[in-house]
Amino acid sequence: MSKTETKARVGEGVSPAEEVKQAVTGFISDFKGFQNEIQHKLQQTEERLTMLDRKTQFAARPHLAGGVEMDAPHQKAFKAYLRSGDDDALRGLEMEGKALSTAVNSDGGYLVDPQTSDTVQSVLNATASIRAIANVVNVEATSYDVLVDHTDVGAGWATETAATGETDSPQIDRISIALNELSAMPKASQRLLDDSAFDIEGWLAGRIADKFARAEAAAFVAGDGVDKPKGFLAHTIVDDASWSWGDLGYVATGTDGGIGNAEAIVDLVYALGAEYRANATFVMNSKVAGLVRKLKDADGRFLWSDGLAAAEPARLMGYPVLIAEDMPDAASGSHSIAFGDFAAGYTVAERPDLRVLRDPFSAKPHVLFYATKRVGGDVSDFAAIKLLKFGLS
Repeated sequence: MSKTETKARVGEGVSPAEEVKQAVTGFISDFKGFQNEIQHKLQQTEERLTMLDRKTQFAARPHLAGGVEMDAPHQKAFKAYLRSGDDDALRGLEMEGKALSTAVNSDGGYLVDPQTSDTVQSVLNATASIRAIANVVNVEATSYDVLVDHTDVGAGWATETAATGETDSPQIDRISIALNELSAMPKASQRLLDDSAFDIEGWLAGRIADKFARAEAAAFVAGDGVDKPKGFLAHTIVDDASWSWGDLGYVATGTDGGIGNAEAIVDLVYALGAEYRANATFVMNSKVAGLVRKLKDADGRFLWSDGLAAAEPARLMGYPVLIAEDMPDAASGSHSIAFGDFAAGYTVAERPDLRVLRDPFSAKPHVLFYATKRVGGDVSDFAAIKLLKFGLS
């Protein structure tokens, strides 16, 4: 029992000021105890973090790919392999989950170091290709499946007493995108490789990126799907008035082999569903772009307007334009302009690894470098892409 309570029980009065003073004193005492406890816990946490820091430094784990230095062991080993074919250093590397550097494959190929692989990937992404506007996914399997729900759930009005009838169920389609092997085989003389001043990695990355970019761009537009990605122009193309899932719809210009007037572009834009137009892009080659550049509306204004802000690209009816040289030229019945939301309509699936195999025997005195990458592509939403046909109907 406290001293205050004892005094109260025997009838000795305690002033309100004294009671407040005693209460504040007790609160301060309790708060100091709580503060000491928190400081003790913070000190224990700091000691644990210091211990973990020391253990991490002692293990000397390799840096992430972005922080790879020029004298990293895996990079030295890869350079030695490219120059002389010496793979002892590659085989002697200890692989860790954090070190995405070099691995020995059963067929004698080697994954390239992260810096070279990132250089190739950045060039592919920056190239004027469907890849730049498509949905790109990384997979570890031999194929990538896209599940598409392209139908609506049935609905109906119900009354208070009448029985509710069964409505239609949605239908889900599975689109399987197979990963095919894309390859390049640049060569260099052994004398050039022996020159220590020669940037072999930069040269190899440039050659591989150039070859892969051109091969991919062509396949994403018109590839037949046999050992290569299937281009969107390889699918069945029908009049948009009779469009159904599995086909791509087209709008005719009304002029055989020509674009006619600006109305054809307007019809193409509004043939695409409103849910896709917000992210839509025009796709055409340079020759067709030259024809479209000359189109004017009824008031004499060009449809293709220059950007108002600095570094803003010109837009056609307010939508960006991708110049893809693999699109067909203007000809009778050609589908030379595509318009759609390619992020929804076309999917590119690829494996993140890039392999290089050194061959010093097949082209003496040159050395061949056989580089491979697994990539696939196909239409994933047939309603997201529309085409303009240069024809009467």
